[in-house]
Amino acid sequence: MSWTILAVHAHPDDESITMGGTLARAVAAGHRVVLLTCTLGEEGEVIGDELAGLAADQADQLGGYRLTELRTACEALGVTERRQLGGVGRYRDSGMAGTASTAHPRAFVRARVGGPDHEQAVDDLLAVLADLAPDIVLTYAADGGYGHPDHLAAHEVAVAAAARAGVPRVLAVVKPRAVYAEATAALQVPDGYLPPVDGDLGCFADRYDIAVDVGDLDELRRRALAAHATQVEVLADGFALSNRIAQPLPPREYFTLIHGAAVPAGATDIGAGL
Repeated sequence: MSWTILAVHAHPDDESITMGGTLARAVAAGHRVVLLTCTLGEEGEVIGDELAGLAADQADQLGGYRLTELRTACEALGVTERRQLGGVGRYRDSGMAGTASTAHPRAFVRARVGGPDHEQAVDDLLAVLADLAPDIVLTYAADGGYGHPDHLAAHEVAVAAAARAGVPRVLAVVKPRAVYAEATAALQVPDGYLPPVDGDLGCFADRYDIAVDVGDLDELRRRALAAHATQVEVLADGFALSNRIAQPLPPREYFTLIHGAAVPAGATDIGAGL
C-alpha cells in the first residue's frame, strides 16, 4: 500500500535533523513524501565567516540562501515535493523566545493558538491538505522538540488543520529519554566542541509508539545535514549547530501518535496499522 506523507516543519534543516532517515525510507519504499516548511529560517545563526553577512542583523538575506540549502538537502533524501506555508516569505522565522524578532509583523509565532495569524495559518495548511489528502502528517510534539516558538506554532497549526481535515494519522517526532542518554554517553566529542549536558538536546519523551530503523540510511542523513551548512556541522559521530555542542545521530527515529488510527505495539513503520 502506498501512502501520501506530509512533513510539517518550522525551518529549513528541521526535516533533516529530526526525521531525515524516516523521510528517505518512505521515499525509497515508494510513498509520496511532501515537505512543508513554515518559514525560511531568516533568524538563524550563521556558522563560519564566509556567509556571516547574510544574517538578519546584517544583509538579512539568510532566508533565501537557506531555501537553496533546503533544496539540496531534499535532493539527498529523495524528497522531490516541497511546499512553503502560505507561499515563500509569507511567514518569517520568529527567532528565539524573548528576542526582538518575535515582534516582527510576519513572525510565525503569531500563528500560535490565540495569536492573530493562527486561523490564517490553519487555512493555509488546510489548502495544502485539501490538495494532497495525506494519509500521515508528521510534525513536532507539543513541546516543539526544544521549545522554539516556531516549532510550537508549527505543532499547533498542524494539529488543528489535520483534525479539521480528518487526516487519518498525525505523528510527532520525539527524543526518548533513555535512548538519548545512552547515545550521549557513547558520543565521541571532537576537540573544539562541547559535550551535551542536561537541556542541551531539547525536550525528552518518556514514551514513543514507533521506532523507525534508519541506521542503513546514515549516509543520506549526513548528506542532507551537510547541505544545511550555514546551520549544521557534520561530525564523525554526529553533528553540531552554531553552539558547537555535539549531538548524536541514533540509528532509529522515534514517533508518538498525536491522533488518528491506533499504532500496533512494537511498530517500526509510520504507516503500520493504517
